Amino acid sequence: MVVLAAPLMIGGYPLHVAITIMLYMLLALGLNIIPGFCGLLDLGFVGFYGIGAYTAGLLILKLGVSFWLVLPLAALNGAIWGILLGAPTLRLTGDYFAIVTFGFSEIVVLVITNWVSLTRGPMGLPGITPPSILGHSFYGEIPYYYTILGLLVLTVILCRRLADSRLGRAFFAIREDEVAAAHCGIPIIQTKVIAFAISASLGALGGAFFAAWFTFISPNMFKFWESVLILCMIVLGGMGSIPGTMLGAAILILLQETLRPFGVLRYMIFGLILILMMRFRPSGLLAVEHVRGEMRPLEHERADLESEPRGPGSGEVPS
Repeated sequence: MVVLAAPLMIGGYPLHVAITIMLYMLLALGLNIIPGFCGLLDLGFVGFYGIGAYTAGLLILKLGVSFWLVLPLAALNGAIWGILLGAPTLRLTGDYFAIVTFGFSEIVVLVITNWVSLTRGPMGLPGITPPSILGHSFYGEIPYYYTILGLLVLTVILCRRLADSRLGRAFFAIREDEVAAAHCGIPIIQTKVIAFAISASLGALGGAFFAAWFTFISPNMFKFWESVLILCMIVLGGMGSIPGTMLGAAILILLQETLRPFGVLRYMIFGLILILMMRFRPSGLLAVEHVRGEMRPLEHERADLESEPRGPGSGEVPS
């Protein structure tokens, strides 16, 4: 109830920050599917964010497509690019995959910057038409608040259902031991591509909302730093944890806004926080409880085996 009534109690800048927090929660949940669920380091998530934003901006400005139709179209376009990038590259592991995704995000920014006839290049796309409902255009921050709240709720439900599904179990199995997962019959590449497509579609969905909310986008808004910031939210909250990812997004956005008067020094403070997290709580503020729950029976079985009396027939050589 507090979340629903928040726009009636706050306004102006605090409401703007609340919308920003929910937007980054959505983006962090999307990225969390790759490093959190599948154990792959993705440094190019901002590329899909930019693809979604420019898909929405171009469809609204040049074709007059409704914002509500643009949202699924942008998510679909992000998923297509996720499949096109993931299918040939997800055989790579570790640093090699991270480098490829980083290169992809840079290519996206370069294409947007240099395709001037379509994207206006560094000048960006101004004057994106605000969304409307029943002929009434969005005015002020309140309609955007409820729109991103609805998108965030749908994203949380999707991630929750995904984590509890057979497909989600396959993601976690790949994260824990890819070789063992393959021997259990899980199609590794296909499963990774599905995860990549879902993650990319959520990134593009966030980009489409961002374009309509800001009504202006430019290549500088989709730099590599955005990927690092979203990844830091996941690390801070807890890899694979849905509530942890949302908590990490809220903390870092609030810190970013609070420390804004310090300029570039705030990035040093971010780095210090992450170093302290890695030293004292490497699993994040809210670790993944359901994964712990799955591992607990195995730990009990191991303890039972170790506590069993050993005698003749146990395989041990008597001393």
